[in-house]
Amino acid sequence: MIIGVVKETKEYENRVALSPEVVKLIRKKGFEVVVESGAGEKSFFSNQDYEAAGAKIGTSKDALGTDLLLKVNLPTLQEIALMKEGAASISYMYAYQHPEVVAAFNAKRISSFSMDAVPRISRAQKMDALSSQANLAGYKAVLLGANYLGKIFPLLMTASGTITPARVLIFGAGVAGLQAIATAKRLGAVVECTDVRPETKEQVESLGGRFLSVEGAEGVKTEGGYAREVSAEYLEKQQQLIREKIKEADLVITTALVMGKKSPILVTEEMVKSMKAGSVIVDMAVESGGNCAISEKNATVVKHGVTLVGESNLPSLLPVNASQLYATNISTLAFHVANETGLTLDLEDEITKGVLITHQGELVHAFTKQLLSN
Repeated sequence: MIIGVVKETKEYENRVALSPEVVKLIRKKGFEVVVESGAGEKSFFSNQDYEAAGAKIGTSKDALGTDLLLKVNLPTLQEIALMKEGAASISYMYAYQHPEVVAAFNAKRISSFSMDAVPRISRAQKMDALSSQANLAGYKAVLLGANYLGKIFPLLMTASGTITPARVLIFGAGVAGLQAIATAKRLGAVVECTDVRPETKEQVESLGGRFLSVEGAEGVKTEGGYAREVSAEYLEKQQQLIREKIKEADLVITTALVMGKKSPILVTEEMVKSMKAGSVIVDMAVESGGNCAISEKNATVVKHGVTLVGESNLPSLLPVNASQLYATNISTLAFHVANETGLTLDLEDEITKGVLITHQGELVHAFTKQLLSN
C-alpha cells in the first residue's frame, strides 16, 4: 500500500500530515510513502528530511494518486478528482458541514476516515488528534494573551512597589482549557475557570485554578466527554455568574464548543464593555462562530478598549510540534484500518465505526447521517 502526503492548501495552515520521524516508522511497517515536494516546508521539514526517512518526493498529482491519502484538512473537490477510484483518505473532515465532499467521496467509492470523529476511549488515545492539538492551542492561547496584555502575570515585589498578579478567566475545562490553566498558573497568574460539566471541578483545582460553579450544572447533557446540549436557563445562570467575574479579569480565554453546532455566545458585547481597558480576550472557538459576540475570525482587533484575538488555527502557530503529534495520531489510525497490503476494516470495531464516514459509495457514519438529515 502506498501512502500519499500533500501540501496543505487551506489558508493559515502550517502543519503537515506526516513528520519525517513517523515516515520512518511507516516504512518499517512495509508501506511506501510519497510526499509532495515542499509539503513540510512550513513545519520546517525539508524534502531531504523526508527522503532520508525513506519517502519518495513527487508532485501533488503523484501523492494524490496513492492508495491512502493522509491530510490535516479535508481534501478539496479538486484533490478528490485526482484520487484513485476506491482509494482511502484520512484527515479532519467535520463531514456534517461538508455534504458536497461526502458526495464526491461516494462518487469515487473512496473510504474516508475523520480524525475529528475518533472516539474518546482509552484504546484510541494515541489517535486522538483533537486532544493533541487542543493541548498545544491552550498553551499558545495564554502566550498570545500575555503578549497583548500590558502587564505581567506574576506577583512581583520590588523596591519600587508591588505588582499584583494578573487575573485570568477561562471558559471550558477541556483539554485546551486545562492546558491554558496550567500555563497561566506557571506564569504566575490567578486563574478561575467555568465549565458546563461539574465533574471537571477536580481537574481545574488540581492545576491550581478556582472552579466557578453554576447552579443547575447537573442538568447539562454530555456524550463521550463532549457537551451535547446546554439549556438556555443554564446559559443565563452562567452569564449571571461571569458578568461580575469578567469585570475583574485581565485575560479571558474561551474554549467552549458543542459538537455539531455553532459555538455558544458566552461573552456578550455588554460584557466586553464592562471589562477593564487594556484587558484581552482570546476566543479559541472563533472557527465555529466564536464564544465572544464581537470577536473576528483570523483578526486581532481592539473594541471598547479590549483586545480581541481571533486566531482560528492556534496549533498551526506551533507547526513543528503540532505536525509531530498529528503525525503520530494519524499514523496510528492508519495502522488500525490498514496494513501494507490494503484496508483491513473490522466494521464492528468501535474505533472503526467511529471514524469511518464513507465506504463503498455510501455514507455510513451514523452521527453525520443524523446531522445531514436535519
